[in-house]
Amino acid sequence: MRTYDSKKLRNVGILAHGGAGKTSLTEAILFNAGHTTRLGKVDDGNTVTDYLPEEIKRKVTVSTTLAPVEWKDTKINILDTPGYADFIGEVKSAMRAIDSIIMVVCGASGVEVQTEVHWDAAEEAKIPRLAFINKLDRENSNFYRVLDDMQQRFGNHVVPIMLPIGAEDSFAGVVDILKQKAYKFDGNKVKEEPIPDNLKTEVEKYREALMEAAAEGDDELLMKYLEGEPLTDEEIYTGLKAGVMNAKVVPVFCGSALKNIGIQPLMDAVLELLPSPVDHAEGKDLTKEPLAAIVFKTLADPFVGKLSFVKVVSGILKGDSTVYNVNKEKEERFGSLMVMRGKNQDTVTEAYPGDIVAIAKLAVTVTGDTLGIKDKTPILPGVNFPAPTYSVAVEAKSRNDEDKVGNALYRLLEEDPTLRLEKNTETKQTILTGMGEQHLDIIMERLQRKFGVEVNLSTPRVPYRETIRGTAEYEYKHKKQSGGHGQYGHVKLRFEPLPDKEFEFAETIFGGAVPKNYHPAVEKGVREAMVEGILAGYPVTNIKVTLYDGSYHEVDSSEMSFKIAANMAFKKGVEKARPVLMEPIMNVEVYVPEQFMGDIISDLNGKRGRIMGMEPKGKWQVVKAQVPLSEMYRYAIDLKSITQGRGHFKMEFSHYEDVPQQIAKEIIEEAMRNQEKTS
Repeated sequence: MRTYDSKKLRNVGILAHGGAGKTSLTEAILFNAGHTTRLGKVDDGNTVTDYLPEEIKRKVTVSTTLAPVEWKDTKINILDTPGYADFIGEVKSAMRAIDSIIMVVCGASGVEVQTEVHWDAAEEAKIPRLAFINKLDRENSNFYRVLDDMQQRFGNHVVPIMLPIGAEDSFAGVVDILKQKAYKFDGNKVKEEPIPDNLKTEVEKYREALMEAAAEGDDELLMKYLEGEPLTDEEIYTGLKAGVMNAKVVPVFCGSALKNIGIQPLMDAVLELLPSPVDHAEGKDLTKEPLAAIVFKTLADPFVGKLSFVKVVSGILKGDSTVYNVNKEKEERFGSLMVMRGKNQDTVTEAYPGDIVAIAKLAVTVTGDTLGIKDKTPILPGVNFPAPTYSVAVEAKSRNDEDKVGNALYRLLEEDPTLRLEKNTETKQTILTGMGEQHLDIIMERLQRKFGVEVNLSTPRVPYRETIRGTAEYEYKHKKQSGGHGQYGHVKLRFEPLPDKEFEFAETIFGGAVPKNYHPAVEKGVREAMVEGILAGYPVTNIKVTLYDGSYHEVDSSEMSFKIAANMAFKKGVEKARPVLMEPIMNVEVYVPEQFMGDIISDLNGKRGRIMGMEPKGKWQVVKAQVPLSEMYRYAIDLKSITQGRGHFKMEFSHYEDVPQQIAKEIIEEAMRNQEKTS
């Protein structure tokens, strides 16, 4: 592929709710540009961008894929993104690389949850965008109903620039309101026709709306429009482009990606209305600035190794050279620059500001890192990934695969920053946290496909704790004679609750009843006993233990004897001090649209949660609560169900609290059953 100057580049993310036709639109664009000889179909599993086995199997996009298109002497870097909430991290990484968006909306389903989510994110970031109402050949599709839906939800700055000719089975072409021309489509050929008579009134009506939107984009045009003067085609185009660039106007196109109707005018609009990297440069010559590039996505391939997708922000990135990783403060040597189109690759010798390329086998570089020149390139803003919230315990199916599983998971962590892996030292489990059930299902498939390992998943064990609520004293004498030196250790221990501290050991020995050199052995015996409590085998905490008396033997006493004595005294003494089971309580913040507040509060109450407060935050209502961790492991799924995917939540540890008696009884009984199985 040839190298393109920044002015001749467009970086466009195709975003939508799942099933709206993003991948089909990408496929139609590739076909029209001559990069493919046929229109691939998601249902047939032969599209350019949905090439991963898990995508072909599920018929959904799960990974953002680059598909550069050469159209009318311009290179359009298309990023085809997933449409389901579990893969929102892939959309976030794409949004770090794009300069504009094509928002695809299904002509039958209309505005869906992820459409709203992506639209809000684009509004907040002021990203220029076009909208494309797709699938107008489908039964129950209705362009005008969907347009009205979009305007009601997103505002009147959403204006049609195309109208459909016909509907459902009879959908045959589009009318360009600005150019006042009609187009029919046959394969990748476009035929210009007169506007049908039955659409002329609609065209005039929407042309007025387009004129008003264009006037809003330019102060001089607004004055002229308000004075009642009609705007020329050129003025409408100028105002429209200014409005799009400032994300104040969103032109709406229409068509059918599957039948390749209305796609070429959309491709032309990408060139005419959407920004090039130069449009954001504020007059600077970006090629003369120091090299700066952001790594926005990483792929882990067991054969090629790590593949880093890089957007050049300034300077010129050249192949077969060395760059400086500003975040890691290390140099990276690499070979050729690759241009990926789905899984296929081409090479270029250099990449100009705004272009997107891939680099293989960077040693220390991960997603979000800045590449550039030492002491000249500042750290660029990284990718703002959401925190993962759905956790499972992971265990290798075969003991021999434990190291292999660990290494494979770390490779996948490099690829997917919305994954988190930790070893819980208390429950002795490896915990994998992702964005949802579907997300982790895909990760398990990748583990097997890429690295040949299989794992068992289970709900993580809750890291319960044990403590005491009363005070008790216990005396224990460890005495053993077995020829030669015997064993003798005698301790009297006092046990007290210690609310604000995990553990304290004290001694109030008088007259050397237990010599000082044995005191550390007593403390060690207590600490070892605290690892497994007497109720259900969970660690003991918030306890003060005092050695207040005892005795020793001149010959038979030893550190081991006192350690054993302390250990036994602890176990028996805690039994007398009203032991209780405690559970971790989490601070939870749930962000939801107002209409779901009642359901959320009711659900949290049902999870033994305490509502701590509610407050508005922008367009969200935030419910703050304290909820036991044991009730929260599936909350990512529950919240998605309650809010139809609109809500999200944050969670962090707060404190430990006593488990209600009946629940504690069940936990203790289960622990005993498990103990019997393993003994």
